[in-house]
Amino acid sequence: MSDTAAVVEAVREALSHVDDPEIRRPITELGMVDAVEVEGGRLRVRILLTVAACPLRDTLQNDVREAALGVDGVEEVAVDFGVMSDEQRSELQTKLRGPGAAEPVIPFNLPQSRTRVFAVASGKGGVGKSSITVNLAAAMARKGLSVGVVDADIYGHSVPRMLGVEGAPTQVEDMIMPPQSHGMKVISIGMFTPGNTAVVWRGPMLHRALQQFLADVYWGDLDVLLLDLPPGTGDIAISVAQLLPTAELVVVTTPQQAAAEVAERAGAIVTQTHQRLAGVVENMSWMELPDGSHLEPFGSGGGKTVAEALTRDVGAEVPLLGQVPLDPRLREGGDAGVPLVLSDPEAEASRAIIAVAEQLAVRKVSLVGKQLGLTPTS
Repeated sequence: MSDTAAVVEAVREALSHVDDPEIRRPITELGMVDAVEVEGGRLRVRILLTVAACPLRDTLQNDVREAALGVDGVEEVAVDFGVMSDEQRSELQTKLRGPGAAEPVIPFNLPQSRTRVFAVASGKGGVGKSSITVNLAAAMARKGLSVGVVDADIYGHSVPRMLGVEGAPTQVEDMIMPPQSHGMKVISIGMFTPGNTAVVWRGPMLHRALQQFLADVYWGDLDVLLLDLPPGTGDIAISVAQLLPTAELVVVTTPQQAAAEVAERAGAIVTQTHQRLAGVVENMSWMELPDGSHLEPFGSGGGKTVAEALTRDVGAEVPLLGQVPLDPRLREGGDAGVPLVLSDPEAEASRAIIAVAEQLAVRKVSLVGKQLGLTPTS
């Protein structure tokens, strides 16, 4: 093998460790490395983007250059970009979805799926459901899990701001590549509407939007998917039960008894949808005062009341997963796009949410109907 051929082979090997920043799979595996040319110590690499306006082009360019410069004999690297043809994009779509899966399906319903799906619900608005969702997601991602977040609150979408998502989804054929923030993949209707435009849809359109979020978005291999549901038991809650029958509900309430009564109704939907209740999270449980004492502005006991009531309703234990104190920094983190569990994991509210995340993350998944990949021997 000539020296040039050896360098080209070494460069391709190095590039096999560079992941596409959106798809999170090696660019060599995705057919994105179009050409590698070597002349002396100078290297030219041509990369094919899925779309011309790739939002993470600079990130990919830096990753390719850094990997190539690590090869012996390479002193200078030029990265050129092209765009995949329609045929190449179609081949990529087939590769990602797998042979025989040209039509979009919800991957989390497949027998081989190991993704745990949690739908975060509340009986009414204003209990901090979205704050709990994004901080739970961030806590799980911080733990090293691959996490996706669906902003299923179509009318009141707020997840993009709370996670600091500024990029728009990229479309490859009829697949959608979700933006990423803090290591999490995120999708929301707010990414498809201009400015702060209101979404005025009836039930069937809500159902279709949620279906697209689950089937058309390329999520990859997730450990956990969290859905931020709208308050109550309306169209989206019913659609989630239909589209994700194995999703587990996490009910968020405040200590206030009036809120607890409404939260119980939200959780009791499982008696009709036959989903599983993962547990209850009590938010805004208390506020720590400068002298170290606790002020309970919304009363006490609401979370325990909901958990006990739902245990009676469903005939199985529904635990109170945790109590999260009222901390203004939770709100500030949501406005800034940096969840509190990331900016200050030692805060009392962060520790409470991380404890809830750890309980959900270690929950055992049933192997009934799962393909174990074992081959019997004689």
